[in-house]
Amino acid sequence: MVLLFLTLLKVLIATLIPSPSLEVFQNEPELYEDDEIYADIIAKNILPVPIRFDYDPDNYKEIDHPKCHLTLGQFKNCRIPVCSPITPSTFISFILRSFYNTAFREFTSELTFSSNLFSETISITEKKLLHIAIY
Repeated sequence: MVLLFLTLLKVLIATLIPSPSLEVFQNEPELYEDDEIYADIIAKNILPVPIRFDYDPDNYKEIDHPKCHLTLGQFKNCRIPVCSPITPSTFISFILRSFYNTAFREFTSELTFSSNLFSETISITEKKLLHIAIY
């Protein structure tokens, strides 16, 4: 079910928000520069940073490797504690809302995101650090 959802979402995103790195963008960037829907993703001051939410209870080590954590970029030890695992739907909603906001606002009525919450996995010690809380 999750795989089907992700496949359908990829198709939907590809349909709504084509990648600005496509050949068309490379050959004719002016087509995208004047289109408000692409402004969030092609601005010259945008620095792309990979974002990953991980749930890895098998490698848990308090503070150093939280069960659930957020990783920014490719930094080996960047593990920001997260209060609980998130669903693929929650992650996709976060990415679209945060980084493709113009398109998200325009097409949000066509998308449905569940808001299931998992039990907390964060330790008391990790809660004392800067962390991500999801409610």
